[in-house]
Amino acid sequence: MSTKPINEVVISMLADRGKPAEIDSNEAIFTSGLLDSLAATELMMALESEYGVDLADADFDISQLDTIAELETLVSAAA
Repeated sequence: MSTKPINEVVISMLADRGKPAEIDSNEAIFTSGLLDSLAATELMMALESEYGVDLADADFDISQLDTIAELETLVSAAA
């Protein structure tokens, strides 16, 4: 499991794409267009492999991935 906080992962993804490194934890990252579908795929892979999040769970809802706060909740629930 990763020890890197999920907000650092998202900020790194934003920086790699030339986006601002400052983001509010409740700001939409995908529906706002800050990150695209390729980034969503990368993030989902990281959630599964590094944080142990089971995205195949029947209760999983893709809308849980749109803010850093939601991602942190998802990751902490998987821990």
